[in-house]
Amino acid sequence: MSVQTWEHTFEAYAQELIDELQVPGAIVAVARDGQLIYEKSFGYRDREALIPADLDTVFGIGSITKSFTCIAIMQLQEEGKLSVHDPVVKYLPEFQTPDEEHTSQVTIHHFMTHTPGLPPLSSLIPAMQRSMLDDPDAVELLQHPEFAGKEPIDTFEQLMAYIGEQPIELLGLPGTEFSYSNDAYALLGAIIERVTGQIYESFVQERILQPLGMGRSVFFIEELGDDNHSTLYAAKNKDGVKEVVRSPIWWDSPSMRAAGFLKASAQDMLRYAELFRTGGTSQGVRILSEESVKQMVTPHAKVDAVRGYGYGLGILSFMDGVRLVQHTGGLKGITAQMLILPEAGLTGIILTNVGDAPILELTLGLLNSLFSRPQGTQFASFADYDIPFAQMKQYEGMFKSGEGEEVKIQADEESEQLQLRMGDESLLLRPIGEDEFRFTRRGVDTLVRFVRNQAGEIKRFALGSRQMPKVKA
Repeated sequence: MSVQTWEHTFEAYAQELIDELQVPGAIVAVARDGQLIYEKSFGYRDREALIPADLDTVFGIGSITKSFTCIAIMQLQEEGKLSVHDPVVKYLPEFQTPDEEHTSQVTIHHFMTHTPGLPPLSSLIPAMQRSMLDDPDAVELLQHPEFAGKEPIDTFEQLMAYIGEQPIELLGLPGTEFSYSNDAYALLGAIIERVTGQIYESFVQERILQPLGMGRSVFFIEELGDDNHSTLYAAKNKDGVKEVVRSPIWWDSPSMRAAGFLKASAQDMLRYAELFRTGGTSQGVRILSEESVKQMVTPHAKVDAVRGYGYGLGILSFMDGVRLVQHTGGLKGITAQMLILPEAGLTGIILTNVGDAPILELTLGLLNSLFSRPQGTQFASFADYDIPFAQMKQYEGMFKSGEGEEVKIQADEESEQLQLRMGDESLLLRPIGEDEFRFTRRGVDTLVRFVRNQAGEIKRFALGSRQMPKVKA
């Protein structure tokens, strides 16, 4: 497929998605062997003023920040100031879980791989609370029963106290169960500060952003000194109709910046992604050793039947001999995707200015176009797996995350299939293995699984990257 053909194919696919889901603005950029081969701005960084984004426009990158945090940890390991296998309590003696023995076994590696055994907690909203109080678009969320009346979490110490007070059931021994944890990554920032005596944001600036020439990457939008940054938008439901509105207040969290609050331009992010393509160098500067990068892109933890997780990065086999190293990020006014295919020499970044942009669909559409695969080709294919309908009843139930998400699993008598109900959506679950299923949303498959306890009872539902505990009806 010629360059012109793949570009046309992708842009037609992307524009249809962006129009359908009312994404105000997005930018997509791709490099091969470190050289820009493609850039495209869709819509506007400021819809009302009709100003498009460019390669220097700064967007929020959300949880892609986690890979920066892991680079900082690996740099400190290279300097002999810590080991990823050190117990967390060596640096954070205040950290606690409901089980003292469990707490003592949790290492930095477990934090970096989302395997400390913590379920999704309700800490992120209290941690962002002060920045949300002046935002009219945050009122409904702050009044949610999960978060209403909670005190703000402004410091690492307050976050550790909050975690220790939660009446949680641990998911399993450290290292055995993957469940995405903003709390763990927030506390990696605390470890960096205690080891170095330096503020986390300052360390990242000095040791990563400045050496790479990432002059348009900041934690605080005011530091830019210009207005070439995305205006934030939020989706609302008004009388059953989706409406995307201007919502310019950036949410922030002093205690969780290491988990997801960096902002960057597409140009800067391509420079950054080079580190994982080359084994630690970009812009002629070595940031990490090849061995440290190798550790970061090794799938230490299993997420699902396709995906693994390294240190701040997801890893999956995209096609024969080609890995996809990636991470997404999302928050109000932010949906982002970084992707690296080292064996193909490719790096890419997708940045948008609304919180529910179809990032997986855009990513898969871009990759299918680049590799001349038909649109609709999935990340992986699965043979049919038969589960008698009578056995599907065992999966029924309500599953709820401490972050406020809730899903209902129901066996539908008429279709003899499992249905996943999430908000206003109802999605068909198709079995791909024992306790493993997939559903298709907007043309992209998502894998899910049910998690049992030692007695064989279903206790949790793994959706995306989080394990949601089963709750009583």
